Amino acid sequence: MAGTKKLLIVESPTKVKAIKKFLGSSYDVAASNGHVRDLPKSQMGIDIENDFEPKYITIRGKGDLLADLRKKVKKADQIYLATDPDREGEAISWHLISALKLEDTGKKVYRVTFNEITKNAVKEALKEPREIDMNLVDAQQARRVLDRMVGYRISPLLWGKIKRGLSAGRVQSVALRIICDREDEINAFIPKEYWTLDASLNIAGEKKPLVARYYGEGDEKKEIGSKEELDQLMASLKGAKFKVNSVKKSERMKKPPLPFTTSTLQQEASRSLNFSTQKTMRIAQQLYEGIDIPGSGTVGMITYLRTDSTRISDEAIAAAGQYIKEAFGPEYLLSDEVKAKNAQKIQDAHEAIRPTDVGRTPVAVKDYLSRDQFRLYQLIWRRFLACRMAAAKYETTSVKIDAGSSRFTVAASKTVFDGFMNVYTDEDDKIEKNTLVKGIDEKSSLSCKELIPEQHFTQPKGHYTEASLVHDLEQLGIGRPSTYAPTISTILSRHYITKEGKNIFVTELGEAVNKIMKEQFGSIVNVNFTANLETLLDGVAEGSVKWKTIIKNFYPDLDEAVNIAEKEMEKVEIADEETDIECENCGRKMVIKYGPHGKFLACPGFPECRNTKPYFEKIDVTCPKCGGDIVIKKTRKGRRYYGCTGFPDCDFMTWQKPSKTKCPQCGGLMLEKGNKLVCSDTECGYVCDKPEEDKE
Repeated sequence: MAGTKKLLIVESPTKVKAIKKFLGSSYDVAASNGHVRDLPKSQMGIDIENDFEPKYITIRGKGDLLADLRKKVKKADQIYLATDPDREGEAISWHLISALKLEDTGKKVYRVTFNEITKNAVKEALKEPREIDMNLVDAQQARRVLDRMVGYRISPLLWGKIKRGLSAGRVQSVALRIICDREDEINAFIPKEYWTLDASLNIAGEKKPLVARYYGEGDEKKEIGSKEELDQLMASLKGAKFKVNSVKKSERMKKPPLPFTTSTLQQEASRSLNFSTQKTMRIAQQLYEGIDIPGSGTVGMITYLRTDSTRISDEAIAAAGQYIKEAFGPEYLLSDEVKAKNAQKIQDAHEAIRPTDVGRTPVAVKDYLSRDQFRLYQLIWRRFLACRMAAAKYETTSVKIDAGSSRFTVAASKTVFDGFMNVYTDEDDKIEKNTLVKGIDEKSSLSCKELIPEQHFTQPKGHYTEASLVHDLEQLGIGRPSTYAPTISTILSRHYITKEGKNIFVTELGEAVNKIMKEQFGSIVNVNFTANLETLLDGVAEGSVKWKTIIKNFYPDLDEAVNIAEKEMEKVEIADEETDIECENCGRKMVIKYGPHGKFLACPGFPECRNTKPYFEKIDVTCPKCGGDIVIKKTRKGRRYYGCTGFPDCDFMTWQKPSKTKCPQCGGLMLEKGNKLVCSDTECGYVCDKPEEDKE
């Protein structure tokens, strides 16, 4: 209809300029700046008595923006709600209908979504407008209401118990529990000794020796568990003749990686670029919303960043295929039969994260991107190209060498065809681990130059990093793509966890909160329960579960747990503990208080006297180096360790808690590892059960 004025509302003001340029003068484009309505901050905002109805209010500070949007609505004949293509975006559109009273205007209101901010994507989306999907809205409402209930019912209890303005979150508390469980596992881990034995072998006619590793006896694999076993093996090999049993060559394929989802992008950006999950999402958002490129205007560089789909549109596949053929040659193109296998996800509404135009190479746009934008865009571009490229091919050679009844092996591989690895490799792509001498076969004459034994100890699982935590949250079904980054940011900002380098550690405060949550609200921090709740929320999004049903089933159990905890926790409320330490400013006895990083000493004369200082808690164990007291200390970031009060003259420290029990074998210091005590001297290696009185 000629002369029809249309209003298109997006979430972010950054998108407005680009979309306006795509659509021309018949469209006015405006932004809601995210959510416009939410539950009130001053109260729970859920009417428990009235079918758990949420009480939404206009977010403070959004009044002027809504007034401006209402003026634009008056001038328009048609309104298009083009918020982000996910549950959150659907809910924002639904809230806009209420906040702008769009149903009362009698004007046509449409919902449109696009996965990338390009002219083609936006214009195609406008050809397929739809109604608001209330299933997606209800899934978002259910998550919001569940999170609000947990936060507003449990947080006041934590405040009372740990004497700080703490708070609990439904997903955050489970993430904290997973981290605490890993730390407990690491602390309880007792290393086991094992040995490896390498044989350096001279081959007749070859200058370079061959290094083979002990495997076992014949085809039976055997571990060397102790020095005694090693000595017996070494004795049996004295004078033994080494001969080649077999040389086998085979070809191995390495498949190209899948394109990025939110989770895999966060993991890979953490590993290869050292980005936090929050930083990855912030920069990806900038790339998605658009970058100013001279001659092209504002261009959306990547598709939507919150997705767990690995689907790619046919157009993007065709464009990538054309680029690969021209840049690398047809042999580098992924074959059609692999494409057919991936087509099963065709019903996904979202695509994987990919460049909006594969021809826009990182080098071509480098000058218009910040350093971090360039690095992330390059990672996404390379991964997308790689996922449409042929598999890499290796030639692997496996050599079995016998000496008496003992078997040694050598494995080597070399790249025959690099395929996708021409543009993209990750930490799992280890190439040419070992290079073999060319002239080895079953007839080769071998002589042993030397045997090289090496002692090792088994290692515990690593501390969580943001990448490995995101991986496990996804594997366990905790949270969804949009929740990983805010979940980790929240528990970091609350000082429940801390980061040293890439590693995550639990603070004393985090341990205290986790202990209460496990004791009083076991089901809420139960991994299976939370994963099941996520499945139910997916059911709401699909239309198979009613959102109020989830809330009605969840709330009574939460209410009961809170009521029980209120009674029990009254008995154990922590009071300020008085110490014998005098305040050097006013002479009062200082008290122990909880702060953001755990306990500290404070003068009870506050606010007249504001003196505070670190609190070092004694554990009634003397320092093995100087006889001073061992106390609990913390690193600058809040990670707990045990050190001597004699510092800096005495440098004793350990991450494990020292025990009062002395080692009965060597008299040395014993360390607590779970329910065991382990001698701190690895040469001694004594292990025993922890005495009953020391067990918690």
